[in-house]
Amino acid sequence: MLLGGVAIGYTALSGTSPGEAAHSIPAGTGPRLMMLSNGRLSTVSRSDPAGPREITEQRCDRAYAASGTISCLRPVGALKAGELAVLDSQLKELRTVPLTGFPNRTRVSASGRMVAWTLFVDGHSYAANGFSTSTGIFDTKTGALVQSLEEFTVEGMPQLPVDANFWGVTFTADDNRFYATMSTGPHRYLIEGDFAARTVRPLTEHDNVECPSLSPDGTRIAYKAAVNGDPQQGWRVSVLDLATSRITPLAETRSVDDQPAWLDDRTVAYGIQRDDGLNDVWSVPADGTGTPRIEIPEASSPAPIG
Repeated sequence: MLLGGVAIGYTALSGTSPGEAAHSIPAGTGPRLMMLSNGRLSTVSRSDPAGPREITEQRCDRAYAASGTISCLRPVGALKAGELAVLDSQLKELRTVPLTGFPNRTRVSASGRMVAWTLFVDGHSYAANGFSTSTGIFDTKTGALVQSLEEFTVEGMPQLPVDANFWGVTFTADDNRFYATMSTGPHRYLIEGDFAARTVRPLTEHDNVECPSLSPDGTRIAYKAAVNGDPQQGWRVSVLDLATSRITPLAETRSVDDQPAWLDDRTVAYGIQRDDGLNDVWSVPADGTGTPRIEIPEASSPAPIG
């Protein structure tokens, strides 16, 4: 699993003085990337992602941001359960939602209105048998909260299969529709959801699509595809063209257990854990060409902001 943050190295990379931390996400400093450094929300210049970082006091296991809304899945502690914290760009808490489970994925819609998260309720790997997830969505405008997509009606299924799991939400530009993964039996389908109607529709022609991430232009989905359809063999980062159904495996051939993030319409980023337990954010062209490169060393949970 991709762990939130890294264990060492963030002080030397920070743009703050030793012992200090930023108290808001920098604004007006050009395009930046948000990520986690040692489990803390951080930002770095998009033009110099290996350069100095601004590191805040906010701790998260997973994080994402868009249009001034930050989703922070706070870690489970020895004496407390985890929670979703919705923050603004000044790191002010707008809403907290108590959660039961281990933080795994989170996304914010491009407008900043919708926030989604996935937790492991039982098990800690998508490659294991018998794992169980819980995926919810929060509408920051209306306050509507769906604790689990299992509350939604699945089109074409009069009853939800007992082994069904949902994870990895990604929102469309209209804030109402979204894509995610639904597993049942040996299948891991891409699904399209309607938040207002409380329905999801399995796109059964798109099997083996996990942790989808919609491109900024809304035409493609980056995701992890199980090698030979078997998660125990690892995952290959790929891109699905929604209009043509064409699948393009990307140049990254290592197993990637993460929800990819689009840095722009041409570049896909993802986290990979090293053998020593540290994490790096890598990137690769979305058209299958090029060579993977480290985008942000010793970091995880990338999100383009600004």
